[in-house]
Amino acid sequence: MSQKTVYLDVCALSRPFDDQCYLRIKLETDAVNMILSKVKQGKYRLLFSPVHIKEIEAYDNILERVELQALLNKLGEKIFVNLSRTRSRAEELVDLGFGVADAAHVAFAEEAGSIFISCDQRLIKKCLKYNIRVWCGNPVAFVKRRN
Repeated sequence: MSQKTVYLDVCALSRPFDDQCYLRIKLETDAVNMILSKVKQGKYRLLFSPVHIKEIEAYDNILERVELQALLNKLGEKIFVNLSRTRSRAEELVDLGFGVADAAHVAFAEEAGSIFISCDQRLIKKCLKYNIRVWCGNPVAFVKRRN
């Protein structure tokens, strides 16, 4: 792949919809927006998986659901990976204590060799503890790392 790929989980993609009164949320929102602007410029490729689709389809907030679906349709590229290997890896991660959706997101990012970005600090700590196979961190750490 000539361009770096980024895999933002739904938590990160949804950050702009969260209460912006909190500094951490505002900083993460700004970082997500910076990452998405780099995707628009062609500097990164935004990958998404079936897990994104399922999670977003379950959102009660119709506006947020439609906005996220539109964002993925406009900027995202569907991941094409070995589903058997991805499922097996997700099952390993679940056995290590990851939630099912989190394990699936991480497994897809690993299988695609993509940078994994989340706003879920507990998930990031688990990823670091178990040495997932790709870089992981929150949007602010990613932006700092790249600048």
